[in-house]
Amino acid sequence: MPRVWFRCVAAVALLWTAPSVFSRAAAADEGPQNVIERENAHEGSTDWQLTRVRVDGGQYRSPWIEGYCSRQSVKAGETIDIMVSTNPVRDFSIEFFRMGYYGGRGARLMKTIERVEGQTQPTPELGEKNLQECRWEPTLQLTIPEDWVSGVYLGRMTTIPQGQEAYWQSYVVFIVTDDRPAEVLFQCSDNTWQAYNQWPTKYSLYTHPKGNQGPWADVSFDRPYGREAQFTGVVNDPLTVGSGEFLPLEFPLAYWLEQHGYDVTYCSNSDMLTPDRGLKCQSFISVGHDEYWDIRQFRSVEKMRDEGVDLLFLSGNSVCWVSPFRDSYDGRPNRIIFRGGPYGAENEYAVEREENFGPFSHRGPDEGLLMGARNIRPVNGGGDWIVTKADHWMFEGTGVQNGDSIPGLIGWEFHGLPAEIPGLEVVGAGTAWQGGVNPSDWTATIYPGPKGNFVFNAATIFWVQGLSSPPGHTLPWSHWSRPHGPDERVQKITHNLLQRALKESVEEDEAL
Repeated sequence: MPRVWFRCVAAVALLWTAPSVFSRAAAADEGPQNVIERENAHEGSTDWQLTRVRVDGGQYRSPWIEGYCSRQSVKAGETIDIMVSTNPVRDFSIEFFRMGYYGGRGARLMKTIERVEGQTQPTPELGEKNLQECRWEPTLQLTIPEDWVSGVYLGRMTTIPQGQEAYWQSYVVFIVTDDRPAEVLFQCSDNTWQAYNQWPTKYSLYTHPKGNQGPWADVSFDRPYGREAQFTGVVNDPLTVGSGEFLPLEFPLAYWLEQHGYDVTYCSNSDMLTPDRGLKCQSFISVGHDEYWDIRQFRSVEKMRDEGVDLLFLSGNSVCWVSPFRDSYDGRPNRIIFRGGPYGAENEYAVEREENFGPFSHRGPDEGLLMGARNIRPVNGGGDWIVTKADHWMFEGTGVQNGDSIPGLIGWEFHGLPAEIPGLEVVGAGTAWQGGVNPSDWTATIYPGPKGNFVFNAATIFWVQGLSSPPGHTLPWSHWSRPHGPDERVQKITHNLLQRALKESVEEDEAL
């Protein structure tokens, strides 16, 4: 689907939706204009976070109440199964919240089920390649109402106490996606959530006895998310139980986008196996820790760039490992992944990964030719984000000069080694320190796409920490370095990038 087709549709859509963000302020008196503005006009909830959380001695699961969903994403009108286990057996309630801005509250209560019968479901037997694949019975089935707007949804489960005992809580998480044209496509990094998920007792892509970087382990989406799936030294927050890595590493972006009225729609990694969804959007955002991509995702985003979609990699360590999908035990698609091999084509760093951690069954293309910068070694550490091209349009209105730094914004992992792409510019660069000892050069880049679009690479997982600090969010840290939270410069840079993307679309519409 050529992007020029989308822009014709978008031009018509502008007749009934809001002007783009850079001109929305003038229309503020007219009330909510687009889907996201109308959604955020609803009253937010003052009580959506987990209050009482209990994890087991291994710190990986909450057997008192835990669950997972039958699909990563679902559309309005479709049905999703939710599998829940309580041990000891307890009935429970479940409240469904859509995550957004909502006047600063961060979430809106969408639906409550007051009482659901609980049962204790079995911990799965260890499968081939250490696969932990639950085969739990569905506890409840949810048909997504037609008026539920695309977004990340948390189901907060709360046990109903017997006698004088306490209640316990955890989340399930799913994404409501759609097919409508939109300004911004927000791709959740849920493949990486699952790669690091150690439920039930330290089983992830990183815990196989043969090594933590090889192709030895499989992981399944058919299991609960344990305590925040990253290393506890990055985000040590039990209040994320069941929600993957959304709250610490991605929610600040969703909150900020919706606060400022961007017309954003959401999808999972598994929704990007074809370019169709992205070609209906003006810009695409990779967020947080977006490490694991099926090669079909790579080809989809490559096609989007070539058709004129602006790409923003507000992420680090992205497109690092090929992670092919396969079906679940009962045939549901895209429910198991493994580390199939490195991206990087025949670059030296990819060959080294093969030699050090392989043999692998897959070798991905050069991610630098898509993102502008690459995954390097060492890839983790902490440092300051330093401006190197202050006269670039992306810095307009920030007041920055070359050499100015944004403290702690580089981490947990990052990008470097710019690709040889015509017109590519290095807009930020510096040194990150692994453990305060081992230095590594990081590089932020921007390059022109073939149809007047652009590709920006912020080169850090922590970029969105500079956008907002919503309720329920805890700042991460890395190697004795930490971001400082919202920063006016990061906010303005991100506005400049998105407004340029939307302005390009409007100008092309006018030219048509």
